[in-house]
Amino acid sequence: MNNNLDCHFTQTGEGPGLFLIHGIGAAEDAWRFIVPKLTKYFTVITYDLRGHGKSPVTNNNFTLNDLIDDLEKIREKTKIEKAHFIGHSLGGMIAPAYANKFPDNTISVGLLSTVADRSTKDKQKVLDIIKKMELESIPEILSTLTNRWFTDDFIKKNKSIVDQRIQQVTDTNPEVFLNVFKIYAETEMISWLKEIKKPCLVLTGENDLGCSPEHNKKISSELINSKLVILPNVKHSILLEEPDQTSSNILKFLLNL
Repeated sequence: MNNNLDCHFTQTGEGPGLFLIHGIGAAEDAWRFIVPKLTKYFTVITYDLRGHGKSPVTNNNFTLNDLIDDLEKIREKTKIEKAHFIGHSLGGMIAPAYANKFPDNTISVGLLSTVADRSTKDKQKVLDIIKKMELESIPEILSTLTNRWFTDDFIKKNKSIVDQRIQQVTDTNPEVFLNVFKIYAETEMISWLKEIKKPCLVLTGENDLGCSPEHNKKISSELINSKLVILPNVKHSILLEEPDQTSSNILKFLLNL
């Protein structure tokens, strides 16, 4: 682990360890509506991925494996021997990849709003968005993605939350943002999901286009021990739009292991 970084993290609550991993161009505050519901039962650790929020970045060509090793460094610092690992979007790739690399440290895994078994066409769509951002500008293309993240009703009624999320991406170093977006586009978990022996929660929004129920059914079927939940009516940003439903499903899963 030569390339891992000291990422910023926050630890709250009491009980077994629970690490929460955010997605592309976000930060630990992606979990701000969820953490208070979990700290009664768990020691919750949220953190900023390298190059995001308050965490440093040494280079902009880091890999999924670097992100896994950063997480392991945080676990070592907390001195929590075994924990639950739950991630959203790109975080939903980091969590199972961590469990695959460090099974002895893992109690369970949560894969929220993530994707596997993408068709060539699906993958190309994501790569096309990245290319457009490289050629034009991230903020310009970002505005077209908002309605992929949130429902129309939520956008109308929660302008400040939506604006804050867009601003967070805009404030992220563009090279870092494009690098993590590429990691998300190019990571394919389907060949190794069956190697994860720990209990897994697979959860996505009914109307999430990129991380669809169909993709998540496939993820769940590949995992040896999984529970699949599809949240009705919601799109990609379940942590912000449906924190109550998301946290209640997390708790139901974790407290019944």
